[in-house]
Amino acid sequence: MGGYRRLVVPGRFQPLHRGHLATVEYALSLSEEVIVVIGSAQESFTLKNPLTAGERFEMLDIAFREFLGRDYRSRVLIVPVMDIAMNKVWVQYLKMLLPPFDGVVSGNELVRLLFEDIGLVALTPKFYNREKCSGTRIRELVIKGSPEWRECVPDAVVEYLSRVGFEERLRRLASGEG
Repeated sequence: MGGYRRLVVPGRFQPLHRGHLATVEYALSLSEEVIVVIGSAQESFTLKNPLTAGERFEMLDIAFREFLGRDYRSRVLIVPVMDIAMNKVWVQYLKMLLPPFDGVVSGNELVRLLFEDIGLVALTPKFYNREKCSGTRIRELVIKGSPEWRECVPDAVVEYLSRVGFEERLRRLASGEG
């Protein structure tokens, strides 16, 4: 463990992929606890945000139990957070909603800039095959009907997504049926 008490790992997790898991593992190597923020919690059933916050919570829980162990909750807190349309005060908004934290681990430059802007730590994770395994690319592959997306997503998460009808939902949304 590193020298931080608590770090934030924000994401939309649409869906969770191996890059997200690598980021959480990296944050855990640097801190005692990690707060995983499910961003855009109010969004669902859209092409960009097909999963609900509750579905994303369950998906994260399944993945973390498998990869971090059944007792992961002793070090990881999962919190859904709705968006606000004011970047400048977003970190203050998080400070109001979450337990105290030292900073963020994120691959998003804007997120790191916002944390740095108020004097908090902003760390960049090592990227896991970012060109191939991004949420945007995964959703595009699902819409095209390509099974290649499964390579970026843990098997337990693929099984969960199958149970909630992720592929059919995305395809219907893309075709205008949903």
